[in-house]
Amino acid sequence: MAFQRRSTGGGGPRRRYSRRKGCRFCADKSLTIEYKNIDTLKYFLSERGKIVPRRISGNCATHQRKLTAAIKRARNIALLPFTSSHSLKD
Repeated sequence: MAFQRRSTGGGGPRRRYSRRKGCRFCADKSLTIEYKNIDTLKYFLSERGKIVPRRISGNCATHQRKLTAAIKRARNIALLPFTSSHSLKD
């Protein structure tokens, strides 16, 4: 008796994204990464205060490293929080 494969419908096709995001800092040379520019840095933080990974933000490796260093520097001098500011419930 030969083995027959049955389609159970469990593992559907993977999602394919149409276009890869480009690095916004490579596209626009006037944008700079500075620890003092909080509005730019906040875009690359999640709502929990974590740094958004490169595959989601679309940054190139060079700019992601510079961005991470700037966020950490801004956190150390208290321009950005280390975590989100949700209050704890009793």
